[in-house]
Order: sequence, then C-alpha cells, then structure tokens
Amino acid sequence: MGFELALLGVFVGVLSGFFGIGGGTILVPALLLLGLDIKAAISISIVQMVFSSIYGSYLNQKKGTLEMKTVLFTGIGGFVGGLFSAAIIAAFSATLLEAIFLGFVLFALLRLMMTSVHVKVAEIRKAHPAILLSIGVVLGAFATSIGVGGSILLVPLLASFLHVPIKNAISAGLFFVVFSSISALISLAYSGMIDWEHGIMVGLGSLVGVYIGIWLKHRSSDRLSKYALIVFYVQIAGYLAYRLITGA
Repeated sequence: MGFELALLGVFVGVLSGFFGIGGGTILVPALLLLGLDIKAAISISIVQMVFSSIYGSYLNQKKGTLEMKTVLFTGIGGFVGGLFSAAIIAAFSATLLEAIFLGFVLFALLRLMMTSVHVKVAEIRKAHPAILLSIGVVLGAFATSIGVGGSILLVPLLASFLHVPIKNAISAGLFFVVFSSISALISLAYSGMIDWEHGIMVGLGSLVGVYIGIWLKHRSSDRLSKYALIVFYVQIAGYLAYRLITGA
C-alpha cells in the first residue's frame, strides 16, 4: 500500500497547493475507499497537512501572496482549538464526524459562490483580532477533528466577508493549516492516535504535489481559481452526502 499512498500524497498535495486546503477534504474520503476507518484516515490526514502546509506556505511567501498579518490571529486560535481534536474524535461517532464534515463543505460552498473575484485593495475589510482568534479556535477544534485543516471554511470566509483577493485567501488558508495541523498532531500523538508510517508516506508525496499545485495556482486567473474551487467543493459534498445516505 506504500506506493499507492505516496501517489495519493502527490495528488492531494497538488490540490492543497492549488486550493489552499490542508488536503483532508480529498484524502479522508480516498483513505476510506482504501478500506481504512474514519479515525485512522483522520490521523493520516493530519500528518500530511503538517508536511504540505509548512512547505506550501514557504512557497506562497516567496511568491508574494501570503500576508501573514491576515491570518496570524486566526492561526493562533486554530492552534488552541486543534488541541481539543483528540477529545472530539473520541467523543463523537464516525457517522456524526462525517455529517459535520459535510456541513463544513456546504457552508463553504455557499459562501464561495457569493464571492466576487473583482476585489480592490480599498475594499479589503479589517476584523478585530479577538474575532479572528475566536474564528480560529472554532475552526481548529472542529475542522481538525474531521481530518481537515480548517481552510476549507476559512478561504470562503476571508474572500466573502473580508473581501481578501481569492489567491491571497487561498495562501492564507494554507498558512492557517500550519497552526491547526501541528496542534492536532500534538493532541493525537499524545493520545496515541497517529498512524505514523502511513502518514509520513502520504506526507512525503504531498511535498512534490504542493509544489506543482502552487505553480499552477500562480499561473491561473482569479476567475478560474474561484470556479475550480466551486467544482471541487460540489464534488466533495456530493460524495459525502452519498456516503451518509447509503451508509457506504
């Protein structure tokens, strides 16, 4: 299974770099298809997110699309929230975790569809640090508990509520994953819930993929980035709804 996991890591890394996501939105369902249970899939996803988010944020910083002030307080909140991930995973059933996952995706999809790609610098809004910190805590706690970094919700929030340009929002979302995924990794490792062997296999593959994904993102228009995100979210939501309805 090692080779398959490495290839899956490359694929997930491409999506992570292009869409600014941790990768769990595609990795968790893919691992479920390979026969792993939801909690093992979540632990592997968390390890992969640490790899892809750190390297991807470094690349985005070099490209000039990562403004750390935009997401610093949210990231700190995400780190705090992620510490609760092990307790949440232990407390909730696999079905409920998947239902929460679907709710996250649907909300993000609706916000993204209302987002304009034509944003001027003067239109970018500022939010109080306490609000950003609170958002980060909630995203960090519940998103990492379902194997995603939180950017699947943060990117649409930044783009639709604060009018952050879509590519900058994507870069900020991936940077947020650095905080939430490291925090969740600490929480799950302390509880003995991490599948290190498979997680590292996927994580190493994702380093190659995230480089490709960021290269593609910076050569795509804002409009293409937005509609690609919408298509991606629709596919994930459809798959999760199918799983919940059929019990597959």
